[in-house]
This record gives sequence, C-alpha cells and structure tokens, in this order.
Amino acid sequence: MTRKFELLCEIEPATRPDLTHVRHQIGVLSPVADAFLIPDNHIGRSTVSSIAVAHEVQLMGGHSIACINARDRNVLGFHRDLLTATAYGVREFLFVYGDRPETGTRSDDLTVRSMIADARQFAQRPDVSDGFRIGVTTGLRPIATWKHEADFLLTQVTFSAPDLIRWRSSQDFAGPVYAGVMVLPSVSMARKLSAEIPQLAVPESVIGQIDGDKGAGVTIACELIERIRDSGAFDGVHLIPVNRYREIAARLETF
Repeated sequence: MTRKFELLCEIEPATRPDLTHVRHQIGVLSPVADAFLIPDNHIGRSTVSSIAVAHEVQLMGGHSIACINARDRNVLGFHRDLLTATAYGVREFLFVYGDRPETGTRSDDLTVRSMIADARQFAQRPDVSDGFRIGVTTGLRPIATWKHEADFLLTQVTFSAPDLIRWRSSQDFAGPVYAGVMVLPSVSMARKLSAEIPQLAVPESVIGQIDGDKGAGVTIACELIERIRDSGAFDGVHLIPVNRYREIAARLETF
C-alpha cells in the first residue's frame, strides 16, 4: 500500500510562559498539517517544554512530535522527560544533538544514539503500556548505520529538489523519510542561515527572488513541496514555516 504524503509542520515554540501564539499556529496550520513538530530550546534559547506543548497539540486534536535535544540534558533529566511524556500520552519524538547554546556550555552526557537505546529500554518497563516512535535527522550524506534503529528520518533543509531526489535514490531506509523545507521570510534571514550553517547555504538565485518579492519565500517552498511530492521519493515534508505560517497554510490548502 502506498503511504500518504504527509506534512509535518514545525511550530515556533514559546519563549515566554504564554501559549497563545503556539495555539494560534496550531489552529491556522491544522487544516494542512498531518502532525506538528515542537522544537526543544531551538537555536540555544530557552522555550516552554516541547513535551508540554506536544500535550497541548493533542488537547487541540492534533498529532504531535516532541523534539528532545541531547545538548541540555543528562541521563537523569532525559529519564524525567520520558516519564513526563508517558504521563501525558506523548509517544512520538525527534531526538537531536542540539546546536551550541547562546550561553553556558552543553552537556555531553547524551548522544542521539544513546537516547534511542535508553528510550527503547525505558519502553520495556511494566508500567509503560505503549512504546515510542522515534525519529532522527540526517544530512544529505550516507545514513549512519545506527540511525537505521530509528522509526523515521528527517533530512536537513535544502532548496534543491534534484539534490534531494538524487540522495534519496542512493539511500535505503525502512521507515518514512521526510524532506526538510523552510520558508525564507527575508533576505537577511537567508544570508544569516548561509553564514551560520554552511551546509544549509541558500542559493543566490533564491535570495534574488526573495529580494524582489516579499512573498517569494512562500512560493518557493510550495513549489519545492510539490516537486518532492510528485517525485514519489519521500513520504512527506518537514516544513518550517517560520513566521509565514498563515500565508503558507492558505497556499497549501489549494494543493
């Protein structure tokens, strides 16, 4: 049976103790999103717990994936998060290594690989009735052997459908694979992304389109999603709308 092409929408997490903006994103994107990915202290900034927000998504009738990042935890803290998630009924996670924090130092107690092993072991407890569904990320390079232990895979953001399709055709992975697509809201963000994360460098042709049209970032993302979908190479897209979630939701409703 052919898998449904899915749209995993990442939401901007709350950096203040107020979930109004989070709830608004969920409400706007719900007509087009198959699931919501909730970042965890993304780009090294403190946010409301991804597990708490994942629970909020579920209360609003959505399907949630909570990101948990190794950077900010020791083993005890990770086990606390698994207990909390189990209590809240949160069963799906994306495990990531985490960017460098803005202040302080990172914890080296955990790796993504060790988190997978710990979560699988935790799920064997007699007081845990269901297991976990676990995802990891990958660049457009050969998939590390240990990453095949995950249930699903998210690729790095890219702006080239041919590069994505070429990579996918050369890689075997048993579970669903979702291609990373970001909506670029401005030239300044595109330049910043290229400078800080060279592997996510934005092509000059894309920057030129955004420079001439403020809405071009949404158009570029939608066209890329359409090409990825039509290729049949991926199970879906991991969409990062940034602050253009209203515009892209409206466009995607017409797909």
